[in-house]
Amino acid sequence: MSLKLEYLKKEDYTPMVTPEDQTLSFIRFGMLRLSDKGSFQESTNEEEVCLVILSGKCSLSSDGIYWKSVGKRNNVFEGKAYALYVPPKSEYEVIAEEKVEIAICKAPSNYRGRARLITPDDIKTRKLGRQNYRRKAYDILDSKIEAGTLLIGETISLPGNWSSYPPHKHDRDNLPEESFLEELYFFKVRPVQGFGIQRIYSDDRHLEELFLVKNNTLALIPYGYHPVAAAPGYSLYYLWILAGKKRIVKMYDAPEHSWLKSQDSLGVARRKDTQGRSG
Repeated sequence: MSLKLEYLKKEDYTPMVTPEDQTLSFIRFGMLRLSDKGSFQESTNEEEVCLVILSGKCSLSSDGIYWKSVGKRNNVFEGKAYALYVPPKSEYEVIAEEKVEIAICKAPSNYRGRARLITPDDIKTRKLGRQNYRRKAYDILDSKIEAGTLLIGETISLPGNWSSYPPHKHDRDNLPEESFLEELYFFKVRPVQGFGIQRIYSDDRHLEELFLVKNNTLALIPYGYHPVAAAPGYSLYYLWILAGKKRIVKMYDAPEHSWLKSQDSLGVARRKDTQGRSG
């Protein structure tokens, strides 16, 4: 199966992951680019939708509710996002007030509620990892916001650093140890000529993929561990989208690498090797 896609910038809406695709069962994804005064409208039907404004400014509306001049980032590395959650059986419209780029995230849902604008003040910041796997995560559509299926956020890794590390997965419905959620990453790189490396693998190595990440790469993660690394000199951003039957995040760390989480505040690993000696 191909787990890598490339988004080629073009005006209007570009569907990238659709219900007809075989790799992901829940997540649908597309990119919207509009010039000043350009517009896009859509019915959500049986899906819930979250529009994450990556750059630019626009007016938004859904079922009679209007929001003007939404968005303030020039790029994804400039602070937190604005986003619009739209429930199933709704309509929404985007009207660009300048050039705007929006990630449109979708999943089947039975949730019945109202559209909600998510502002930077609503978004929780988490500082994760340490040493060369430090990164910041921004929870956009988290469990505190009512929805049916989707969980969405952004992560930024410093140059040369790893993310989704230590490697973890969430592909078994085995609570409280692990929840099942498929995932999608959409990447941006700064400066844009940079790159990163994505690995996706299963315990039995039936799935084992390693590929180059560039600006506007998508990684599809139906199951398995999925660490990613930024090349030295280049910051790596990714929008992450999770979806499954249960809107619960419980990650399972790769056992052989979970010792990294036992490091103390001085960064000294207290691991014992197979002979019982301190590592």
